[in-house]
Amino acid sequence: MRVALVVNRSSGALLGKADAAGELERKLLAAGLDVGSVLDGDSTDLVARMAHARDLPIDAVVTAGGDGTIGAAAEALMGSGKALAPLPLGTMNLLAKDLGIPLDLDLAAASFATAETIAIDVGEVNGRKFLCNSMLGVPARLAERRERNRKHMGLVGWWRHGFASLKAMYRYPPMRVGLDFGDGAPPATLRSKAIVVANNAYDEGFGQVLTRSRLDRGELTVYATRRLSLWPLVRLSTRMALGSWTHDPDLETHNVRELIVTSRRKLIRVMLDGETRLIPPPLRYRVLPKALLVLRPRREAPETLA
Repeated sequence: MRVALVVNRSSGALLGKADAAGELERKLLAAGLDVGSVLDGDSTDLVARMAHARDLPIDAVVTAGGDGTIGAAAEALMGSGKALAPLPLGTMNLLAKDLGIPLDLDLAAASFATAETIAIDVGEVNGRKFLCNSMLGVPARLAERRERNRKHMGLVGWWRHGFASLKAMYRYPPMRVGLDFGDGAPPATLRSKAIVVANNAYDEGFGQVLTRSRLDRGELTVYATRRLSLWPLVRLSTRMALGSWTHDPDLETHNVRELIVTSRRKLIRVMLDGETRLIPPPLRYRVLPKALLVLRPRREAPETLA
């Protein structure tokens, strides 16, 4: 398989590494991949380098970076016939985990050499794409704080961030939003501290937190908290750990293909796959079924696409 490697040296996992691109190229070559081009740089020219990689005579683009790098690759590769192969170099690596890509870089590179190509859904809000989820309210604010302080986190920093997260969930004022689910469903008005729009539903089961076994259902799943005071927060967190959180009485769930979020606010802070931005409402969500090709480690027995 012939691939292009696109490296984002601005990514947290690669900061300060002098020969990150060379090291990753050697791992891909050792795995048996034909590396046709290495496009190294920082975030300032990332979009241009992704577009250049897309136009090369290759089968896939291997990304080395975090969520923003993967998002830029998805934007460039949709409809191109070229596949996305994300190395697990982000903070959460949600897409890599959902695809079954090993978190060890050597094993991840080896998995690409024998991978299969599948098509997955892409979420969109006001023209911006996301592969995993879009979050409003407390999660978006906390992600922004984490990103702002990530260079100085350390063990104590992560502890402080976790404590600040609990305080923010308790103290953050709820948003008042309108939700139009389309398909003739009645609209709803909701006061919520946290709304998550997932690109395909999350799984339930012990230890299954923010994991998806299916990425091609062609639907978005909306999770909205009705309350987030101390006791409901503790109960929801416990149920998430036990794998039965989607049935929590303070969590509202809807499966949709389109969603419109309205608000009196001039701007809404939205987190798209870990990247936060301010977007003026209304927020118009939709799912683009099987719009992106990705590499997934080959599985032993044929099964429905994940």
